[in-house]
Amino acid sequence: MLTFETVNELTLKVTCTGNDILFTKAGAYIAGDCAGNTNYRFEKVLLGPQNNLGQALLGSLARRVTGENIPLMKVTLSGNSETYYACNAQHVLVYRLEPGETISVESENILAFTQDCRYSVRFIGSGVLSQKGLATSTLTGEGKNAYVAILTDGNPIALSNVQSRNTIAVDPDAVICWMGNGNCDPHIRTDVNWKTFIGQASGESYSFEWNGSMPVTVIIQPSERKGGIQLKID
Repeated sequence: MLTFETVNELTLKVTCTGNDILFTKAGAYIAGDCAGNTNYRFEKVLLGPQNNLGQALLGSLARRVTGENIPLMKVTLSGNSETYYACNAQHVLVYRLEPGETISVESENILAFTQDCRYSVRFIGSGVLSQKGLATSTLTGEGKNAYVAILTDGNPIALSNVQSRNTIAVDPDAVICWMGNGNCDPHIRTDVNWKTFIGQASGESYSFEWNGSMPVTVIIQPSERKGGIQLKID
């Protein structure tokens, strides 16, 4: 059995009791502690974390086509241990998924997840002014030990309309992930007009939006990714 917790906001601590398997971002391991000889080992995941070869092949192709590809490492733990993972001093957010609950997350923000999570890639819309919005990686809880560790650039904030049923809108380049039951993919809103093409764009012409009929919790980071497609004429 595995449990996730954060250490000093920047490091993931994974406690293993018995034998288990963990998937992490390749190269994220920084330290380990166990009795006797090292009882965990690492191997690169060539196709994907799926047990079925056909699903792994399809998943690998989908990730490469959509740009949601992530180099994964499989950690096989054989006995009690504590291992630690981090990436570029980014903040770490831990979440435990309930059975059937899904988290949609940018692939670059995935640090680790347990084998009780089903990993896949799903199309959600069409990117116009940003490379974000074409697809998202998803992790769905399929057991009692479905932990996910997410990376954020700075301390994240959470917005939820589960109780208020308000409309939530976010910049796709700042969003880390969103969580909910069933299909809670955002609507993709664009605000493109003639000013966009003469260098008078607001810089906020593209957004994700969830209305009150879509109960969701959204995690965003206090910085925007660089990149995306900018349509304008200077």
